[in-house]
Amino acid sequence: MSLSIGIDAGTQSIKAVVLDLKSKRVVAEARAALTLIENLPAGHAEQHPKDWIEALDQVIKAVLKKVNPKQVISIGVSGQQHGFVPLDKDGAVIRPAKLWCDTSTEEECEILTRKLGGEARVIKLAGLPFRPGYTAPKILWLKRHEPKHFARLRHVLLPHDYLNFYLTGKYTMEHGDASGTGLLDVRKRVWSKQVLRAIDAKLESYLPALQDSRDAVGYLSTQRAKQYGLSETVLVGSGGGDNMMGAIGTGNVTEGVVTASFGTSGTIYATAKKPIIDQSGEIAAFCSSTGEWLPLLCTMNVTTVTEKVRALFKMDLDELDKAVSSVYSVDNPLVILPYIAGERTPNVPDGSGVIFGLNAQTFDPALIARSAMEGVTLGMNYGLQRLAKLGVKATEIRVTGGGAKSKAWRQMMADIFGLPVVAMVEDEGAALGAAIQAAWCHANKDSIKHIPLIHFTRGVVAVNEKTRCKPNKRKHAQYLKLQVLHEQLSLTLRPLFKAHKALRA
Repeated sequence: MSLSIGIDAGTQSIKAVVLDLKSKRVVAEARAALTLIENLPAGHAEQHPKDWIEALDQVIKAVLKKVNPKQVISIGVSGQQHGFVPLDKDGAVIRPAKLWCDTSTEEECEILTRKLGGEARVIKLAGLPFRPGYTAPKILWLKRHEPKHFARLRHVLLPHDYLNFYLTGKYTMEHGDASGTGLLDVRKRVWSKQVLRAIDAKLESYLPALQDSRDAVGYLSTQRAKQYGLSETVLVGSGGGDNMMGAIGTGNVTEGVVTASFGTSGTIYATAKKPIIDQSGEIAAFCSSTGEWLPLLCTMNVTTVTEKVRALFKMDLDELDKAVSSVYSVDNPLVILPYIAGERTPNVPDGSGVIFGLNAQTFDPALIARSAMEGVTLGMNYGLQRLAKLGVKATEIRVTGGGAKSKAWRQMMADIFGLPVVAMVEDEGAALGAAIQAAWCHANKDSIKHIPLIHFTRGVVAVNEKTRCKPNKRKHAQYLKLQVLHEQLSLTLRPLFKAHKALRA
């Protein structure tokens, strides 16, 4: 028996799964909670990397109590994308990590875009525009706002790279996660020297070597092996961003399958054989962690919105589901723009939440709950429609995250997307994907001929047919009209969002 451990380091928790490579089943799981640093200015989102380490140690030790540690051959790490972990010359963390959901770098995005000759020029250089969530503007933010910290900077890592560094002592970055920094030319999979110089002349020397996703970072360090009771022959795979690992963990390694993650944030992405460059900059032209590409849309607000609504009306998850189902057959006159944390796609960092259509009859908890689900799903569908215009055609949507657990929401997804929607047997897609990819790296280390990754997803990744929902044609037609209204409302209010921000400044 051989075992592979998969780690998923998210915003709210770190999860671990153990994959038995013979039975192709997950045989152990563990989770440790994480929290954001409190009382930061609006738009700032940060965590202490030491908290990730403590949680990582906790979940690895927890799953190893449930299996035979001698059978572990590999470890893979998935991590929240775009986070900036600044290290000094000795590898010590300089300051807390700025996260993907940190939108404090809007000004830095504008500075970099202007310096490089406009957004079209940036897309030509890197394949995607600068967005506040990306790593590149965070580095410039550190230089502009905390020069003493920037003066100590010698290594730039992403969250999953930092955990790999902790496990192996090596500084590396693979193409998939690197493509979410804004520093990489995603077409050629090399650092964009023009972008690096626009931030700082020495930045290239602070970046780790890029590696192919099928190559391992290295072996577990002597210190970690002793700490966990594992062999020093345990290989640490390249790992990748949570979306890249989520693609592997949902079997999204061939064209036609689209993954939609309804978690804290929302992502929709697909596998592509060539770079999918969106000249409007709305779809991120990411690389995958399989050697291909992963065009992706990300929205900032999904279960954060439904959880706020649930808390407001004191509903548990079942009550929320029942409330939405109770009003799903009637026409809903409410429209919610769910921009409670600003928004990334569409790019509305100054946005705020809006409930449109309230009156004496519509001021109803069930209708508001339904509208919240609809609002975030319409935002996701905006991306799916954009992917279709770029030539990425979906035949099935595989859903993961907290939203995937709701039967009412899955049916709504199918009706809005106009496609079959199905959840996975193993919902921890990113952690499972990390375990699969680590096993793939292990198999390729001594192989003369490259072994395709799809061989490792077969029999491991499975959809839960009991959760499959098919679209209702009448509902879909109604939602197409609502989609237009939703987008018109967003466009109309964007100047007012900026004016509102100016008033509060």
